[in-house]
Amino acid sequence: MINRSFHGFRARFDASQFGAAFAPRKPRHPLARLAVGLLGLLLLAGLLVVGVVVGTAMLAVGLLRRLLSRGARPQPRPGNVVDAEYRVVDKPVHTLTY
Repeated sequence: MINRSFHGFRARFDASQFGAAFAPRKPRHPLARLAVGLLGLLLLAGLLVVGVVVGTAMLAVGLLRRLLSRGARPQPRPGNVVDAEYRVVDKPVHTLTY
Protein backbone atom coordinates (compact mmCIF):
# COMPACT_ATOMS: atom_id res chain seq x y z
CA MET A 1 0.00 0.00 0.00
CA ILE A 2 2.72 2.47 0.96
CA ASN A 3 4.92 1.43 -1.94
CA ARG A 4 2.18 2.21 -4.45
CA SER A 5 1.33 5.62 -2.95
CA PHE A 6 4.93 6.88 -2.88
CA HIS A 7 5.96 5.46 -6.25
CA GLY A 8 5.36 8.69 -8.11
CA PHE A 9 7.26 10.75 -5.53
CA ARG A 10 10.26 8.42 -5.62
CA ALA A 11 10.35 8.45 -9.41
CA ARG A 12 10.31 12.25 -9.49
CA PHE A 13 13.01 12.47 -6.81
CA ASP A 14 15.25 9.99 -8.64
CA ALA A 15 14.75 11.82 -11.92
CA SER A 16 16.09 15.02 -10.37
CA GLN A 17 19.84 15.45 -10.34
CA PHE A 18 19.88 16.09 -6.58
CA GLY A 19 21.03 12.55 -5.69
CA ALA A 20 23.74 12.54 -8.35
CA ALA A 21 25.35 15.64 -6.87
CA PHE A 22 26.36 13.78 -3.69
CA ALA A 23 27.02 10.29 -5.07
CA PRO A 24 30.75 9.57 -5.43
CA ARG A 25 31.72 8.41 -8.89
CA LYS A 26 34.98 6.80 -9.95
CA PRO A 27 36.67 8.43 -12.90
CA ARG A 28 36.70 6.35 -16.07
CA HIS A 29 40.28 7.01 -17.09
CA PRO A 30 42.71 4.46 -15.55
CA LEU A 31 45.34 7.07 -14.69
CA ALA A 32 42.71 9.29 -13.09
CA ARG A 33 41.52 6.32 -11.01
CA LEU A 34 45.09 5.67 -9.91
CA ALA A 35 45.59 9.35 -9.02
CA VAL A 36 42.37 9.48 -6.98
CA GLY A 37 43.32 6.26 -5.17
CA LEU A 38 46.79 7.56 -4.36
CA LEU A 39 45.29 10.85 -3.18
CA GLY A 40 42.99 8.92 -0.84
CA LEU A 41 45.89 6.88 0.54
CA LEU A 42 47.95 10.04 1.00
CA LEU A 43 45.09 11.69 2.88
CA LEU A 44 44.67 8.60 5.08
CA ALA A 45 48.41 8.48 5.86
CA GLY A 46 48.42 12.20 6.67
CA LEU A 47 45.52 11.85 9.08
CA LEU A 48 47.24 8.89 10.73
CA VAL A 49 50.48 10.84 11.21
CA VAL A 50 48.63 13.85 12.61
CA GLY A 51 46.76 11.60 15.03
CA VAL A 52 49.95 9.94 16.26
CA VAL A 53 51.69 13.29 16.69
CA VAL A 54 48.75 14.80 18.59
CA GLY A 55 48.44 11.71 20.80
CA THR A 56 52.15 11.72 21.59
CA ALA A 57 52.03 15.42 22.41
CA MET A 58 49.08 14.88 24.74
CA LEU A 59 50.91 12.08 26.58
CA ALA A 60 54.08 14.18 26.86
CA VAL A 61 52.16 17.17 28.27
CA GLY A 62 50.37 14.92 30.76
CA LEU A 63 53.62 13.35 31.96
CA LEU A 64 55.29 16.75 32.19
CA ARG A 65 52.41 18.13 34.26
CA ARG A 66 52.60 15.13 36.57
CA LEU A 67 56.35 15.57 37.05
CA LEU A 68 56.05 19.30 37.71
CA SER A 69 53.11 18.98 40.09
CA ARG A 70 54.83 16.26 42.11
CA GLY A 71 57.43 18.72 43.45
CA ALA A 72 54.76 21.29 44.35
CA ARG A 73 52.99 19.04 46.87
CA PRO A 74 53.26 20.26 50.44
CA GLN A 75 55.25 17.94 52.67
CA PRO A 76 53.55 16.92 55.94
CA ARG A 77 54.95 18.62 59.01
CA PRO A 78 55.95 16.47 61.99
CA GLY A 79 53.08 17.84 64.10
CA ASN A 80 50.40 16.81 61.56
CA VAL A 81 51.24 13.09 61.44
CA VAL A 82 48.63 10.77 62.98
CA ASP A 83 49.99 7.53 64.39
CA ALA A 84 47.56 4.64 64.65
CA GLU A 85 47.31 0.89 64.97
CA TYR A 86 45.34 -1.11 62.44
CA ARG A 87 43.71 -4.52 62.62
CA VAL A 88 42.65 -6.61 59.60
CA VAL A 89 39.06 -7.79 59.88
CA ASP A 90 38.10 -10.98 58.02
CA LYS A 91 35.13 -10.95 55.68
CA PRO A 92 32.07 -12.70 57.13
CA VAL A 93 31.32 -16.12 55.63
CA HIS A 94 27.79 -16.27 54.18
CA THR A 95 26.03 -19.59 54.31
CA LEU A 96 23.29 -20.41 51.86
CA THR A 97 20.02 -21.38 53.54
CA TYR A 98 16.97 -22.46 51.61
